[in-house]
Amino acid sequence: MSIPGLTTVVIPENITVHLGAPDEDAQNVTVNFIDYVKNVASSEVYPTWPESAIRANVSAIVSIALNRVFTEWYRSRGYNFDITNTTQFDQSYVHNRGIFDNISNIVDDIFDDYIVRQGQLEPLYATYCDGRVAQCDGLFQWGTVELANEGYVPYDILTYYYGNDINLVSDAPVVNFEETYPGTPIQLGDAGPYVLLLQLYLNVISTNFPAIPKINPTNGIFSTNTEDAVKAFQTTFNLPVTGIVDKGTWYKIRSVYVAIRKLAELTSQGVLISEIPREFDEIINEGTVVPQVQLVQYFLNVLSAFYDTIPAVDIDGIMGPQTRSAIIEFQKTVDLPATGIIDEQTWNTLYNSILGILVRLPPATVYLPRLIYPGTVLQRGSEGPNVLIMQEYLAYISSIIPSITTIPYERVDGVFGPITESAVRTFERDFGLVVDGIVDEYTWNRIVEVYRIMRYGEQRTTGQFPGAEVGGA
Repeated sequence: MSIPGLTTVVIPENITVHLGAPDEDAQNVTVNFIDYVKNVASSEVYPTWPESAIRANVSAIVSIALNRVFTEWYRSRGYNFDITNTTQFDQSYVHNRGIFDNISNIVDDIFDDYIVRQGQLEPLYATYCDGRVAQCDGLFQWGTVELANEGYVPYDILTYYYGNDINLVSDAPVVNFEETYPGTPIQLGDAGPYVLLLQLYLNVISTNFPAIPKINPTNGIFSTNTEDAVKAFQTTFNLPVTGIVDKGTWYKIRSVYVAIRKLAELTSQGVLISEIPREFDEIINEGTVVPQVQLVQYFLNVLSAFYDTIPAVDIDGIMGPQTRSAIIEFQKTVDLPATGIIDEQTWNTLYNSILGILVRLPPATVYLPRLIYPGTVLQRGSEGPNVLIMQEYLAYISSIIPSITTIPYERVDGVFGPITESAVRTFERDFGLVVDGIVDEYTWNRIVEVYRIMRYGEQRTTGQFPGAEVGGA
């Protein structure tokens, strides 16, 4: 028996929906997966829209649901459901609502079609919003109507919003399953697809936590190298160090794996942040609209990848009820007074929490957004978070261009010392800038541009980076 999601994604016969926010005391309902998709589509989509627009939206709805089931997003965090019915966390489901006939017919045809990034297994968490009132980094529902009216077919609509590196998978098999845990502990001497899945998860996690050794080969055989990786994982995450993967260890591995994947998604969205200040000069109350609010929202979203108690929020720069609620949950999580106000103590704790995440992740696994120039020249002797971010940029770039001085992992510390200065100078040399070891606005923007080209392929047209003279004097 193959594991759902290991070699193929399968459509569950049923899905369990929590009728409220994750931690809200609300009813769980288990419904047929096809009926769930019809319900959400009837809640999210107008039946009068062009068929191509409806089909594109249905594929996004299916992909979100399958992503939650495939990754066991909620079950790996101790919940007993697959998805919520709130748009703050997932998508709208209205229990026992009526279904539109044409939407029902379309869902019957494509309920087993989903979106996937090329080279990946899991269904894409296909973010969408209405595109009029709310904006998001994903599909605009009203925009699909305009594209459909222009003659776009469903696949072209999806690539318009999610990029050309997606596939639309059709006719996924339908099975009845609840969890991926095999039911009995996995240990030394075992073999099979569950062991292979375990090895794949641990190797992804080990990239972010170097104390966990890579498993090679990943062959589905639980040998001593797999046992060593399991023990290292258990040590890292304060579990009983047995080398045996019981249910607790299995779901902790799943939870960490999902958090790492979500962190990569959150930090690659290109949010523009003016700076990461060390000091916080003002108290931010509800209703405030200041640049720091956007930064707070971004930080909360990154932390939400690691703490299931902290919800993700819209990055809109407005201290509204959603952001205030997330701040309260953060304050509860770190044992601060739950005021919903960003005072100095809350800011310092939030800032240190983010630094703790960035510092412990190797540069190759840190996905940074496009940060605009912080307004302060960085040079030998400078310290602080802006130096840390600049070091992260350069550490990744130097892993691709060997002629640029490598900043060792342990030296990505927010202190502009001689190694960082050398990295800046060699970057300036290779990219035709004035070689002075000083990061002014022009140098900062060039570093960010090259990083984005390397990390995300932005503006990349050839194998040579614009202005680069790799290995030059």
